[in-house]
Amino acid sequence: MTAHTPKHKWRKTIFLSLAILALLVLLAVLFINTYLTNKLSEKLKTTVLTSSDSLYRISFSKADLNIFSGSAVLYNITLNPDTAIYHRLQKTGKATPEVYELKVNRLVITGAHPLDLYFHKKLEIGKIMLDSPNVQVNQYKDSTKKSPVKDERTIYQKLSKSLKLIHVGEINLNNIHFRYQNFTGRQPKISVLDKMNLKATDLLIDSATQHDNSRTLFCKNIETSLDHFNAATADGLYKFKVRAVRLSTAKSLLTLTGVDMTPIAANTFFAKSKLDRYTLHLDSVAISNVTFESLEEQSDLNISKLTVSKGAFNVYPNPNVPGKKSDRVVSFPNRLIGHMKNVINVDTFSFKHLNISYTSFNKDSKNAGTISFNNTTGQFLNITNQKDKIIKKPYGTIRLTTYLMGKGKLDLSMAFKLNDAAYHFNYKGHLGPMDLRDGNSALVPLGLIKAQSGEIKSLDFNINASKKTATGKVTVLYQNLKAELLRRNGDGYNKKILITALANLIVLKSNNPDNAISVPRSASVIYVRPISTPFFRSIWLTLLSGIKECAGVGKADNPPAKTTTDKELKKQAKDLKKAQKKAEKEQKKQAKALKKAMKRAAKEEQKQKGKL
Repeated sequence: MTAHTPKHKWRKTIFLSLAILALLVLLAVLFINTYLTNKLSEKLKTTVLTSSDSLYRISFSKADLNIFSGSAVLYNITLNPDTAIYHRLQKTGKATPEVYELKVNRLVITGAHPLDLYFHKKLEIGKIMLDSPNVQVNQYKDSTKKSPVKDERTIYQKLSKSLKLIHVGEINLNNIHFRYQNFTGRQPKISVLDKMNLKATDLLIDSATQHDNSRTLFCKNIETSLDHFNAATADGLYKFKVRAVRLSTAKSLLTLTGVDMTPIAANTFFAKSKLDRYTLHLDSVAISNVTFESLEEQSDLNISKLTVSKGAFNVYPNPNVPGKKSDRVVSFPNRLIGHMKNVINVDTFSFKHLNISYTSFNKDSKNAGTISFNNTTGQFLNITNQKDKIIKKPYGTIRLTTYLMGKGKLDLSMAFKLNDAAYHFNYKGHLGPMDLRDGNSALVPLGLIKAQSGEIKSLDFNINASKKTATGKVTVLYQNLKAELLRRNGDGYNKKILITALANLIVLKSNNPDNAISVPRSASVIYVRPISTPFFRSIWLTLLSGIKECAGVGKADNPPAKTTTDKELKKQAKDLKKAQKKAEKEQKKQAKALKKAMKRAAKEEQKQKGKL
């Protein structure tokens, strides 16, 4: 029998002591984990309850805590409001207009310091991750505005009794299902967003950040992304699609790609609605200096720069609107801006490589024709309905370059008076060389005329207009003009042979100027807008009347609409006489004001180029 040496006995004793110690530590850790898990769970529930004035309660089925790794996992989390408490807060004027609900299957927390929370009231977390959360926001009427007892405390002040600090390095919410319900109107409005992601960095709530305006919701940056957004209007007239939306609060930048607004077929649209029809596609949209709060509250829109790149926009006025009843002044840009419910202030709207088109239906030809302006690039400055800004800058101005029917280069500038009940505006431009036959796709259906030959050397115009009249000068230089006058015949057109021959021989002037030594003909345009004529059509008819006079076809005044009554004819005659008397005076006044506006716009444009 071999006896145990003292050396082996000491080894055994040390081993057993370490094993017992490890077991005790393990039991202590398990006890502490279990104890702290329960304590911290209760702490979390109490904090949510007290900081929300007992409005919100948080619950979860299970919580796993590891104090060594600083990690925690919460399962089946729900955050629900107490409706009875909310109604009580409404009566006392303390209720917020938004009420939130949250459901999450699993929440993962890493890099936490539970001992700091328990002993020092400091909530320090490295990362929080929520997978597929369901978020619901209910919007009610704001009851705090009329209340003298509104709680002015900051979130930190509300939390300070329970927590001295909250800091989270990163928060990730993936595959969010978001539902927004607005109950402020007669009928609830519901919006749903799916497959949205959110990443927030450096969330910090303490005494220093409670008034820090550089942070958004106490975060240094919030980035959101939404892919494949689809929606439709309640009346079924339009479908909306956005391929991707990105927002960065640190950069104050909102970007959208693949934006589409698609209406139903034209015949069906106009049978269901009296509104004009719009079609829009944009490859990309970038909005600078946008704030998260303005998007959340859907309130005033203040943007330093809006940039739209590549796309198409079509306007198709409703041909079924009765001429005697509807005043289409609502289509004027300065009227649209001035009548927006919320304040809008866009310093610079830049657009690049847009194909813009205007479609109109001609009842005589029983067809629609489209005038297109391709590869349009330019800027719209000072889009605002803010009174103090309008006093300083009373005009919104547009400068652009485009290609008429994809061929003739057109440089155009426009100015809209923003604080004027008559909605005065000016437009002037220069069109370069263009073959007239390239415009037949619009001339035939819109004017029942077809260019056999002819080349425009230049078209220059300068028009001062309002909601009632347009006056100005139009000069078009061209050569070798020959045209066919057409009549509708079944599904096609027939040439008016005799009238066409007489027109080309007697009426139409083949060239302007007639020869090398002649003075070019110009038209002094006076146009009275019938109330049923929308903005873009009034511009077209004004320019057309001047072009016709330069070509030898009548005077540059517009005939009355077929639906015009005797009373309206007298009114139009009175307006025309008044316009003739005031045309020269108005032109001088407008020219002086517009010169200042254009100089200011040029300076703004140079500033923008300098920034770029």
